[in-house]
Amino acid sequence: MTETCCIAEKKPVHEPHVLEVKNLHVQYRKTLALRGIDFSVKCGTRVALLGANGAGKSTLLKAIAGLIHKNAGEIMWRGGKVAKWSREFAYLPQREEVDWSFPITVRGMVEMGRYPQVGWWRKYTERDHQAVEAALASLDLLDLQDRQICELSGGQQQRAFLARAVAQEAHVLLLDEPFTGLDRTATAGLASLLEKMSEEGRLVIASHHDLSSVRQLFHQALLLAGEQIAFGTVDVVVNEQNLARVFPTNF
Repeated sequence: MTETCCIAEKKPVHEPHVLEVKNLHVQYRKTLALRGIDFSVKCGTRVALLGANGAGKSTLLKAIAGLIHKNAGEIMWRGGKVAKWSREFAYLPQREEVDWSFPITVRGMVEMGRYPQVGWWRKYTERDHQAVEAALASLDLLDLQDRQICELSGGQQQRAFLARAVAQEAHVLLLDEPFTGLDRTATAGLASLLEKMSEEGRLVIASHHDLSSVRQLFHQALLLAGEQIAFGTVDVVVNEQNLARVFPTNF
């Protein structure tokens, strides 16, 4: 069972966990995709990754999730290496990267969230079934649990991914352009869900492209252009000067 420390519950709240990224460098073949990334953030926070296409947003999310190799630097969680706590990290790719034709139901997808906890070959316990039921209920998916994921709307598909992360008992949600392709209603619903998750104590880090909604959706922002341009509260770092360095053709 994963220790729950920063996710709000009836027990006394402990000091929030901290994600620390120190002088991170990531290279693809001979191309340096990210260099000198250095920031720290507490759980309970929503962080936007802002930058043009190719700025390194997806690369950073995958590096934190442990999906790609880092060439230099450290990524720490709870004061230790992320690998030790990998079960507490959930990565949600861009929707176009997902094979929505894969034959799996909503419940089946959410059940996959338990694999990091129980392993691929162990039988589910009653606690695992309860975690799946709770995740489906919390994301309002009980009525859709037997539907194939290909039959869902974009907003419903994002909810199913988040339910999988809840079933996993993930503390850190790494989301790659989660709002892309959603209509206004689905966008508002997803925004409400992410706010709820951060209020429960989870750390939400998401790449984002809509500058007009950053202040409403996120507490902090990390501006990228292959390197770190700025990091801090949205009100402080999302300004014309920094945006001109990140999106030079638009300013």
